[in-house]
Amino acid sequence: MTAEHALKDIEKLAANVGADAIPGILADHQIRWLAQNEGMIEPFVEKQTREGVISYGLSSYGYDARCSDDFMIFTNIDNAIVDPKNFSNQSFVERKTDVCVIPPNSFVLTRTVEYFRIPKDVLVICLGKSTYARCGLIVNVTPLEPGWEGHVTLEISNTTPLPAKIYANEGLCQFLFFKGSDACEVSYADRSGKYMGQRGVTLPRL
Repeated sequence: MTAEHALKDIEKLAANVGADAIPGILADHQIRWLAQNEGMIEPFVEKQTREGVISYGLSSYGYDARCSDDFMIFTNIDNAIVDPKNFSNQSFVERKTDVCVIPPNSFVLTRTVEYFRIPKDVLVICLGKSTYARCGLIVNVTPLEPGWEGHVTLEISNTTPLPAKIYANEGLCQFLFFKGSDACEVSYADRSGKYMGQRGVTLPRL
């Protein structure tokens, strides 16, 4: 270990984030340290922003992320079957807007404003915000794996029989960061995962 690496480990321990920290969910100060020192979340909002918007930013044990103004709204006009092995771009209508209206019983893809870089010993789970959940809007995101980086593509389903609004650049979901007992042997980056480094809204890949 070099002197530079040793100093970095000492700084981490001082912030209660170090490699020897007890496994479990990361607290606000640990998330802040990783965002500010290792670029885990960019841009990073270090306190909850609430005034006049659906809240976003750092929370007690997580981070409320915003959705961008890039939306892809599902349509069944030209496609009778949705095939994840042969997915057609024509299944979506692209919109760039501050407010996206999801048709009844349909869904939309968007992405986070934030770009994530996940450490090799951290796994991230995403949950929807209660404001949207109570309106019948469900956010579905698979785990962010150790070593992965990119904008997160967000899937939002409108389970109601009515059109529903999504607001760009406001909170949409909360990410929870779990530190493992050790760094994984093979990270998402090591195996060259197909969604590594994705930017913008990303459709299914085989």
